[in-house]
Amino acid sequence: MTATTTTESTETTGTYEPTDRTVPSRARQRAHYDRETVHAILDQAYVCHLGFVRDGAPVVLPTLFGRVGETLYLHGSTGSRPLLAAGKADPGLPVCVTVTHVDGLVLARSAFHHSLNYRSVVVHGTAYQVTDEAECRTALDALVDQVVRGRSADSRPSNAKELAATAVIRLDLAEVSAKIRTGGPNDDAEDLDLPHWAGVVPVGPTYGAPVPSADLAPGIAAPDYLAAL
Repeated sequence: MTATTTTESTETTGTYEPTDRTVPSRARQRAHYDRETVHAILDQAYVCHLGFVRDGAPVVLPTLFGRVGETLYLHGSTGSRPLLAAGKADPGLPVCVTVTHVDGLVLARSAFHHSLNYRSVVVHGTAYQVTDEAECRTALDALVDQVVRGRSADSRPSNAKELAATAVIRLDLAEVSAKIRTGGPNDDAEDLDLPHWAGVVPVGPTYGAPVPSADLAPGIAAPDYLAAL
């Protein structure tokens, strides 16, 4: 398999076809299937949760990921159980991958109506291990750039030994949905006069000033791309 090379201008158009697994049973008005929304949520994250079944029991693991076009890449060690399972060309590893951003704490007058403002993506599909070296390098660059844009070009590429110790799985974006909640609390009309504060506490990531490594060579300044954080 080779990495997807669709350009950003075309890959963000269109929508994903809803399926029984991607249509929520509640709050369907919050579901989104357009690629632009899905990709934006994915691209602002660097940790996903990988769900699969092992020995008849569900397992969910947090891991880094990267997106290249209509493909997600996830990595781990070559001895990882999900990576080994995904290495079987047929049938691969059925998985569910999720990404979530929390944007606000929604505090209502009643305990029942407390909630979160959030943006999330759920991807269902079958993952396969990447065996092509060129695609593996593309995937690892994407993983690094998912954390900090531009970092892969500003670091030493993986050598043969490191590639041999790293496994990468790919999951095509086909059965996908996003779900978004915004706005304030949805209190019942009869609760509006209760003497309890209600509203939203915004939540967002905070990045501090870069801290140089203790063994950094003299004269090497923090790169400009870190300012984008």
